[in-house]
Amino acid sequence: MTRPADRRPDADDPFPAQFARTRRFSLGVPHRFTVSPDGTRVLFLRGTSGSDPVNRLWLYENGTERLLADPLAPDLAETGPPQAAPARPARPGGTSSGVVAYATDASVSVAAFTLAGTLRLVPVRGGPPRLLPTAGPAVDPRPSPDGSLIAYVCGGALRTVRGDGTGDRALAEPEGEHITYGLSDHVSRESVGRARGHWWSPSGDALLVARVDTSRVRRRYLTDPAHPERPPRALPYPAAGTPNADVSLYVVRLSGERVRVRLPAAAGAGHPEGAWTDRAFEYVVAAGWDERGPLVTVQSRDQRSVHVLEVDPETGATTTVHRAHDPAWVALRPGTPLRLPTGALVVPARPGGDTQGLVIGAVRTPPGLQVREVLGAADGRVYFTGSDEPTEIHVWSYRPGDAGPVRLSGVPGVHTAAVGGPAVVLDSRTPDGQTVTVLRSGAEVGRIAVLAEEPVVTPRPPALSLGRRELRSRLYLPSWHRPGDGPLPVLLSPYAGHGMQVVLRARAWWTAVAQWFAEQGFAVLVTDGRGTPGRGEAWEKSVHGDRLTAVLDDQIDALRAVAAARPEQLDTGRVAVRGWSFAGYLAAAAVLRHPEVFHAAVAGAAPADRLLYDTHWEERFLGHPEVLPENYARNSLLDEAASLRRPLMLVHGLADDNVTVAHTLRLSAALLAAGRPHTVLPLPGAGHRIGGRAAAGLLLLERDFLRRSLGG
Repeated sequence: MTRPADRRPDADDPFPAQFARTRRFSLGVPHRFTVSPDGTRVLFLRGTSGSDPVNRLWLYENGTERLLADPLAPDLAETGPPQAAPARPARPGGTSSGVVAYATDASVSVAAFTLAGTLRLVPVRGGPPRLLPTAGPAVDPRPSPDGSLIAYVCGGALRTVRGDGTGDRALAEPEGEHITYGLSDHVSRESVGRARGHWWSPSGDALLVARVDTSRVRRRYLTDPAHPERPPRALPYPAAGTPNADVSLYVVRLSGERVRVRLPAAAGAGHPEGAWTDRAFEYVVAAGWDERGPLVTVQSRDQRSVHVLEVDPETGATTTVHRAHDPAWVALRPGTPLRLPTGALVVPARPGGDTQGLVIGAVRTPPGLQVREVLGAADGRVYFTGSDEPTEIHVWSYRPGDAGPVRLSGVPGVHTAAVGGPAVVLDSRTPDGQTVTVLRSGAEVGRIAVLAEEPVVTPRPPALSLGRRELRSRLYLPSWHRPGDGPLPVLLSPYAGHGMQVVLRARAWWTAVAQWFAEQGFAVLVTDGRGTPGRGEAWEKSVHGDRLTAVLDDQIDALRAVAAARPEQLDTGRVAVRGWSFAGYLAAAAVLRHPEVFHAAVAGAAPADRLLYDTHWEERFLGHPEVLPENYARNSLLDEAASLRRPLMLVHGLADDNVTVAHTLRLSAALLAAGRPHTVLPLPGAGHRIGGRAAAGLLLLERDFLRRSLGG
């Protein structure tokens, strides 16, 4: 029998290089679909192969694909004179370059995008992209509904330029250096999920515009120690318990008239009290403008109240049309609120039961269907994703008056969609890979090519439901392991944090990584426990006030359950855990708190000190640190450093602006002060997502560290 140790996988194993080359198998995958209202045209982004990192803009029409914009073409590669970085710089370690985002007019006849800060406009029906002159580096261009104007942000000012390149002018200019118009703030972009900061009116004569003032927000200064000659970059970052950006909204007309939206100051009756209560509406979590006017959603600082507001664009007055309250936090459902042409709202159902539902007008989705995201409405139907089994996500549609929602996706897997008129672009991931199918009136009319490389490892883990909580898990074993070979060292490789599942009936980059580690001689166990999505309000909110105890308990319960069922395959005397971001935090906590179970850990980008993370994300779980300091103390790893008895490797990108390297440095300092040996691996120039050759090297270093730590 040939084992990995005999064939030296570090010398001839192609997977680490493939993993890095394909940017986690993300290259060649079509994404960011836009469907025209008549359903005849589909725009999307994709490279030319599974190793091409340059996104192109494509059109699918009449069963064929056509290239609309190639950033490497001579007419687009010429970007003109050097320009300063945009106001919202890209993060290090991004998965692709080229056309990374675009926006269209209402009929999907023109598309706007930027390259190196230059503004480009491409006619969808034919013709090359045009370079439009701007006042400086352009950010987030968005065509008006009729395509005659392009709104964009430059130097913090919201500007417009005609589609023919004339008439560039400012609509709203910042009053100071810390003010921007038309952009999202850090919390809205990173924790809430609202990336946009300006929205056209349907008539194209005005925009709803976010004004962001970060003057009160504390600054962080990020630098690259590998390049000490470069100045630090200042980043307004509202850490837990500190001031947020001041976000306000304005209706700005092309005539120059401007009206401030009169957002309510605070939640009133019905707001749940708690040990820490802050009723102030500090968060604008959603906004838009449809045929009935602007619609805005605000959330209180303590996240226990959410109000949906209709806005009078003439006066700025608001009317509350929906309220939601929760004693822990009001969960924000992507795609909501949605207002139908009849005026009916699509909003999350009030919490209760084992599933998170949806209310469409006056109709609630049936019990047992967990709604994940609202995709939109077209041809009188509302489209959304949902689960009746946590490991699968399907696309559903509902037409008011029907007996109930109809499932559009068939095979088990993870599905999502983009819609327009009678067309549905169904994006499906299954254990066999990914397909993108174009449906029209329910019938398949074509497919959009997925060019991603096939992983050189083939994950086929059995589906497990472990313990009394029926923890959804997967166990990855080496393809070469046979009965009688003896038990394997165990490697837990979960995410286990809020907002993300990794135990799904679909192939993904993390399933390939888990299988690769299995081929190196580990039994790899992956478990989604309490706090992860897909299993109802109570399941997700069981981590309120304590982000670690229940999560660690579930990982241990899953390990013990599968080991009891397969004692001949798993050696519980050699157990390690690895992870990144929240999973890195969990890995470090595992060896600190449960050395009797876990014998080694690799903790990447671990947010070890919860006080360093941002307001909206951290206060959701732990409250305000000045009012509930015990929550932050309970969830910090720094005070537990002296309990380390097992090998621990800490890994962190020095350019990480999400989980700053200060987390790892503080934990390492605490370990040193306690005299506890550990390993620290700094990654110069790397952000929160590790790319390039470092991604391949890191897999090998992790493997070797775990082998040494577990004894062979």
